[in-house]
Amino acid sequence: MSTDTKSAKQQELPGYVPWPEEFVRRYREVGYWAGQTFGSMLRELAERYADRVAVVDGERRWTYSELDERADRLAAGLHRIGIRAQDRVVLQLPNVAEFFEVCFALWRVGALPVFALPAHRSSEITYFCSFTEAVAYIVPGHHAGFDYRALGYEAQGAAPSLRHVLVVGDDPGSFTSIDDLRDAPRPLADPAPSDVAFLQLSGGSTGVPKLIPRTHDDYLYSVRASAKICGLDPSSVYLAALPVAHNFPLSSPGVLGTLYAGGTVVLAPDPSPATALALIERERVTITALVPPLALLWLDSAARLEHDLSSLEVLQVGGSKLSEEVARRVRPTLGCGLQQVFGMAEGLVNYTRLHDPDDIILATQGRPISPDDEVRVVDDEDQDVPAGEVGHLLTRGPYTIRGYYRAEEHNRSAFTRDGFYRTGDLVRVTPEGYLVVTGRDKDQINRGGEKIAAEEIENHLLAHPAVHDAAVVAVPDAYLGERSCAVVVPRGEAPSAPALKKFLRERGLAAYKVPDLVKFVDAFAQTGVGKVSRKQLRESLAASLRP
Repeated sequence: MSTDTKSAKQQELPGYVPWPEEFVRRYREVGYWAGQTFGSMLRELAERYADRVAVVDGERRWTYSELDERADRLAAGLHRIGIRAQDRVVLQLPNVAEFFEVCFALWRVGALPVFALPAHRSSEITYFCSFTEAVAYIVPGHHAGFDYRALGYEAQGAAPSLRHVLVVGDDPGSFTSIDDLRDAPRPLADPAPSDVAFLQLSGGSTGVPKLIPRTHDDYLYSVRASAKICGLDPSSVYLAALPVAHNFPLSSPGVLGTLYAGGTVVLAPDPSPATALALIERERVTITALVPPLALLWLDSAARLEHDLSSLEVLQVGGSKLSEEVARRVRPTLGCGLQQVFGMAEGLVNYTRLHDPDDIILATQGRPISPDDEVRVVDDEDQDVPAGEVGHLLTRGPYTIRGYYRAEEHNRSAFTRDGFYRTGDLVRVTPEGYLVVTGRDKDQINRGGEKIAAEEIENHLLAHPAVHDAAVVAVPDAYLGERSCAVVVPRGEAPSAPALKKFLRERGLAAYKVPDLVKFVDAFAQTGVGKVSRKQLRESLAASLRP
């Protein structure tokens, strides 16, 4: 059942940094910002593709009209319990169909999902709930052997604003099941297209993740443009192998781009080759996306598993740089084309195009979505480097944010005065305008596509009574690209590495953030101004790990 809605007036979220008015006018005039919301998009899709399958989750197959109706009914129930426009709701769901129902229901209400990942634990969740002053936290009851309801109790204790813990699944315990919230649809005002639609997590290098405010206007532009670049249409079948709350599988073109094109989203409960390749065969998947370590695992497993992959047309690889040697194996092994994707949740996304020459597809990380994506490559003094040389990547454009949420001090260093975002990446630009990523200038570990902020882990390590000082750095790894290594100066007798890892897990740290390696040293190498020389640490560790 459809509801009659009208657009609300724009509600500016405190702590949100908007685009300057002259840029707003340009992006609207050119047509990048089309004045559409996620809720109205789904309404139009349900009218156009009513009986087409939108989402496949195991044996469940929801059509576009069913997804639209479920979103309407859940929106009515959320409104009944007091969730309103601009309220923040921390959403931590795995790859299940309800992810879409909940997202679109929140967007119908005008509330803002805060996209947590299934791997996050109490340290991150309690921070997200308290920092955003969330009114609700939505979780599965159990998933992958973990009881998320326990996190619900911790979140309630940490965030006075949290009024509701809502559970997807058969056993909500003492919390509320979303099954009890589906009401008859009611008219609800659509948010303004310029409103913030949700908050994503940065892969930043300082402390806990920064929050990234994305509007309906800017994000939907990137979704529409990505779907066009990637050739999606109603016959497209996208396999979501990565967690759908990640920016890459969410919108590049991801699940939202597939829905926008009228295609079908197939949800994989895990990205293992055994699970995913079977789904490609069963559902006749045409496109999917992986991070490099998973791509390597699929390539190594495809021949042994012997699934029919003839429907697969495109494998996207992003999240971290794919080596050219691995890139060359994709078509011979999987029988499909490769598309490299390099982007960030803060905005800028680059694609190799489907019909680019092999040398570009194999050796570059693509070019920007938009003609109005402004890219600068600069030296340490923010001066443009000569064409083709390596430098720091700065960018601004119609879907790149102008500031993190409630981070005024950090924004002063993360953005230039004229609004360019300092990505932290080192790149060079080819004569054809394609980017080649050569490294990073931030203290961040990219562990198989999972971004780990060194400072966050260091803060936890420093809470251990036997740790005097700690630095977390990346070390090269043939499989993951990078692993994390905690270099620790002990206080007195050094604890064992297993004891330190156990300590971090007990502090509620996500498993992928627990350091892979722990090294003990008497003191750190220092820079000329007395700072820890992470460069020397990385170099010495890399040398010690060479065969």
